[in-house]
Amino acid sequence: MKRGIVVFIAILFVGVVVPLGSIGGGAIAAAGTPPKSAISEGARFALDQMATALRAKEFSFHAKTIRVYASENGASLHIAHEFDVTVRRPNRLLVDGTGDDGPRQLVYDGKTVVVSMDNGKSYATLPVPNTIEHMMQVVMGRFRLDFPLSDFLTDAPDEAFLTGVASGHEVNTVMIDGGRCRHLVFLQLPGIELELWLQRNDPTVPRRLIIVYNSLPGKSNFVAELSSWNFNAHSTDAEFSFKPPEGATEVQIGAAARELHVGARQ
Repeated sequence: MKRGIVVFIAILFVGVVVPLGSIGGGAIAAAGTPPKSAISEGARFALDQMATALRAKEFSFHAKTIRVYASENGASLHIAHEFDVTVRRPNRLLVDGTGDDGPRQLVYDGKTVVVSMDNGKSYATLPVPNTIEHMMQVVMGRFRLDFPLSDFLTDAPDEAFLTGVASGHEVNTVMIDGGRCRHLVFLQLPGIELELWLQRNDPTVPRRLIIVYNSLPGKSNFVAELSSWNFNAHSTDAEFSFKPPEGATEVQIGAAARELHVGARQ
């Protein structure tokens, strides 16, 4: 049960447990913004428009993800999840998810993150700072994880996405669910390939993200389809409050984190 809570945190956005210095992306990466010459004007323009849209005070979206990783015998395994994400800046976040391994939820109320499994029957809490971005930095740092979708929730989504990126350009325009989208390609060090599809019309929101981790065993990758963007969401504080059901078990998250990293090295 302890391991399940932390595995949920790991797969909430991607499910890759890595040394912090080995992946450039995310709000806590050490590498700086690449030279302007390495990123085409078209790609920068699209990311600027995306950042303008995602700085909205409130919004929600739906995400369908597939995580691919190598099993112990080298076979590629796929795990699918769906998430409904509600954001209210600066300090509220709700992620309701389900997938191949059951329901899960992350609730952030500005002071504490609660992660629950199995409809709240098992949960863990973690004191965190009072902004979404700083909360994610604490969670990512504590569990040494990389969350690709977290870039879209930061105060500067364009800068967060470009952290550690060495080059990038626009490929073409494609259709996704009847809408025209810019297809962008980026190279992030060390050996990470990023493909991002951004809606061309206002608002410029992410519609698809594919990440290939060439430096990880089995060439792990992550695919996300993002839809149902709503910038007219009017959430209440009650939506970001977790009340455990009767008989629920609270898990000590620190012990679970240590177990996760022992398992990851095996």
